[in-house]
Amino acid sequence: MTHIAVIGAGQAGSSLCAKLRDLGFDGTITLIGEEPALPYQRPPLSKKYMLGDMALERMFLRPDAFYADRNIALRLGTRATALDTDAKQITLSDGSSLNFDMLALTTGAPPLRLPSAIGGDLPGVYTMRTLADADALAGECTPGRHMLVIGGGYIGLEAAAVAASRGLAVTLVEQAPRILARVAAPETATWFRNLHASHGVTIIEGTGVASLTNEDGHVSGAVLADGRKIAADFVVVGIGIRPGTDLAQDAGLAIDNGIAVDALGQTSASGVFAAGDCASFPYKGGRLRLESVPNAIEHAEATAAAMLGGTDPYEAKPWFWSDQYDVKLQIAGLNTGYDNVVVRDDAGARSHWYFGNDQLLSVDAMNNPRAYMVAKRMIEAGQSPSPDRVADTSLSLKELMAG
Repeated sequence: MTHIAVIGAGQAGSSLCAKLRDLGFDGTITLIGEEPALPYQRPPLSKKYMLGDMALERMFLRPDAFYADRNIALRLGTRATALDTDAKQITLSDGSSLNFDMLALTTGAPPLRLPSAIGGDLPGVYTMRTLADADALAGECTPGRHMLVIGGGYIGLEAAAVAASRGLAVTLVEQAPRILARVAAPETATWFRNLHASHGVTIIEGTGVASLTNEDGHVSGAVLADGRKIAADFVVVGIGIRPGTDLAQDAGLAIDNGIAVDALGQTSASGVFAAGDCASFPYKGGRLRLESVPNAIEHAEATAAAMLGGTDPYEAKPWFWSDQYDVKLQIAGLNTGYDNVVVRDDAGARSHWYFGNDQLLSVDAMNNPRAYMVAKRMIEAGQSPSPDRVADTSLSLKELMAG
């Protein structure tokens, strides 16, 4: 009987196992996860879960009975320490080994950390990626305390929003000249900077952290590169993530901004596939790696079909979201290569439309789900309104699509 092993029990790994069963695979499936908890949603960690608005049971992608009913063996709290693709064998952290016929790597993307040389490993310094991270941070988030956030991307901004909503003083430091520098236009950055300022968050841009300070062995603040000193009760580091390629790289698999796969999810090793945040795949003549829940699910499901003999290539349709305070940001498409941003205000509902050579590339929609859906449909269909028509708010979004 064929045995498919899946390393990485996150959104992609859980989705891939479920899809294998949905497609009729009746062999053995083993899902290996480093964390002890059932596969769970990550986005609510820094939002509803930390705010206490979502119980742990609601975080789980599927209940325990789902895996039992579908005969998916769970090896949780267990890390894969080595992979031999020739012998088709996985070595596990408990000293055991596991043989497989086919393997899927859904190893995600761990957070980047500050170097220990500047205090990155001090008690009171946190990242936001796991249930354990969120549980530890929830204990720190007492009204009146001061949280320092390092990193002005979406993870850092979401953490700042949660803390400010809970009555903490928040200072956010971004080394780049502005927040969201890698992922959004200045127009979007300014909009979110103003949103956070309206909730009392202090944002410092254009300077990094030289070192973290400590008092009695616990972090007590930071010294910035420009010499400023900031006191803090604890620190959240949100400086990005990296693809989880260590196991694959040690096994000799091709790496190219992630585990390199073809359009069917196949890696450079026969019978070994990869999907989700850890994998880069062909996209519009180049390669792309997407860090998003939708891609984790869709790429995993497409890869599951390919593992069972399917031949349909994966075609990514990028979309993302972020929740901050009472604002839902929805993003469709990729803004890579944009040269023009059109700001549209539909009766107070804001959206920023990115164009490259007058071709619509992406949209940032703030509490504007209709603009998001209209832009998403046009992007996926290869259609593009002119920038002038987008800027003309006398034209409805429906008329933009029709035009």
